[in-house]
Amino acid sequence: MKVLGIETSCDDTAAAVYDSAGGLRGHRQASQLDSHRPFGGVVPELAARDHVRLLMPLVQQVLADTDLKVDDLDGVAYTSGPGLAGALLVGAALGRSLAWSLDIPAAGIHHMEGHLLAPMLEADPPEFPFLALLVSGGHTMLVDVRAVGRYQLLGSTLDDAAGEAFDKAARILGLGFPGGPEIQRVSQGATGGERLPRAWMKGTLDFSFSGLKTALLHQAQAWDVYPAPEGGADETKVAELAASFQEAAVDVMATKAAEPVTRHGAKGLVLGGGVSANALLRQEVRRRSPVPV
Repeated sequence: MKVLGIETSCDDTAAAVYDSAGGLRGHRQASQLDSHRPFGGVVPELAARDHVRLLMPLVQQVLADTDLKVDDLDGVAYTSGPGLAGALLVGAALGRSLAWSLDIPAAGIHHMEGHLLAPMLEADPPEFPFLALLVSGGHTMLVDVRAVGRYQLLGSTLDDAAGEAFDKAARILGLGFPGGPEIQRVSQGATGGERLPRAWMKGTLDFSFSGLKTALLHQAQAWDVYPAPEGGADETKVAELAASFQEAAVDVMATKAAEPVTRHGAKGLVLGGGVSANALLRQEVRRRSPVPV
């Protein structure tokens, strides 16, 4: 089967073709960061409008990349949620209408299941069962993955998602959007000597980042970083606070991801979601995990 995949859950528009005989045939992605950066976050209405403008050309491009005609498709898969309602509607409308016009199946895919199973596209996919830490702008979840369709949620955030916390921390420090890459950038070379608290939520595998965010705010105020003084905040102080925030958030995520691996008999540990691009998180999870990451 040749299946067209459509992703419009937030601010990235994406299309791909997967061939059951040959794997991933091709993919295209369009970022909306420039549209949302002036607002310091994703504006749902702007995201939906950009999806309307970008999605069909992307589908046409990925079909051209893979030397396929639309009639060659055997199915369409689209992100059904969770995500921004207006953005999701764009992908669902195009995916379902295209499938209806071709008389082929259409399948709505859960956003988090897509993250869980994306590693199966790799040349050396993880072996079941494995644990997955999903960390993004909207989610922070630790999942026990037994097989396709067999998942157990071990822990999740009680307040802010990891990516949301990074965005809010960056805003406190006067950095740009998205916050994760900005905090990583300014943290390079900083010692992170100002230790910020960790919310361990003892006895659970749940996460909490609101207290860390509040502690950062109070320290930024004490260091005259927030609100930024006239002429701008001291760059060294901003870097130290960014590094301290990153170290605290990563410490909790890496510890909680690695600690239950042996207890659950996992053969691997998977990182998914946008925050998994953080270099320190990847380094620390690899260092602490007793199984391949």
